[in-house]
Amino acid sequence: MAENVDATGSASVVIDGITMRYRTETTELPDRTTSRMKHRMKTAFGLSNHTSVHAPKGVSFVAHQGESIGLVGQNGAGKSTLLRIIAGVEPPTSGTVRATSTPVLLGINAALIPSLSGERNIQLGLLALGLKPQNVRKMIPQVAKLAGIGAAIKRPMNTYSSGMGARLRFAIAAAYQPDIMLIDEALGAGDAAFASRSDKVVKRLRANAGTIFLVSHAAQTVEKTCSRAIWLHNGEVLADGPAKETARKYRWWAWNVAQEEPEVAAKLLEQAREEFADKRAANIAEVESYR
Repeated sequence: MAENVDATGSASVVIDGITMRYRTETTELPDRTTSRMKHRMKTAFGLSNHTSVHAPKGVSFVAHQGESIGLVGQNGAGKSTLLRIIAGVEPPTSGTVRATSTPVLLGINAALIPSLSGERNIQLGLLALGLKPQNVRKMIPQVAKLAGIGAAIKRPMNTYSSGMGARLRFAIAAAYQPDIMLIDEALGAGDAAFASRSDKVVKRLRANAGTIFLVSHAAQTVEKTCSRAIWLHNGEVLADGPAKETARKYRWWAWNVAQEEPEVAAKLLEQAREEFADKRAANIAEVESYR
């Protein structure tokens, strides 16, 4: 069970059997292809076959009000794709997402205008989120303070580092205080002072019964920020539980992969699958109760 489940409210997002299927080129040919044919095709074209990639793959779970859920996993696991699907930015190949309000996606690649100043982008960003002009004017100073980029707020965004841009996007979305916030990597893009401020924002959103999804390659960020973590591996949910416990399982597996200990890493994956069996069944049952 996820940490603090008893303290959370009713369902805010129901992810029901979400699968995304991509068709991509590969140099790996089917086994039925003869050696001569493989050689001819590779020589002539370089890339000579296609394969299907599923990420995410059959993902089902329910998020509740007051939860902050971290998504961890290696590159290509489907974390950011799942976030875009929840936001409605990208339609899944199959499955559905139901939410109690419109999720707001915050990502490093969120669209702001590079030629305009940070201050001007704050104004446009808040207006785009639906805030009234009179409220926007009052909120600009507090958004700038949360971003913590100093005098750079007066300069065009195309002069910013990627970290500064990410911090500004986070500050804009946080000021809006959406019921469902989706964050892609932004919390890892700042110094200690920004980390402290952003942590307070996340706590405030949780206290107001908001739901937060955070994608981060830094599992320690998930441990510190989130109440629940979901480990995606090759598109599938491998573990789902308290943030500290689940993120540490992922970190231990990733460390063994980095240390070229494939046998240990394989055992850790299998152990995680076995431990998740009951929770997977519970997740599916909960999702079905909302159909």
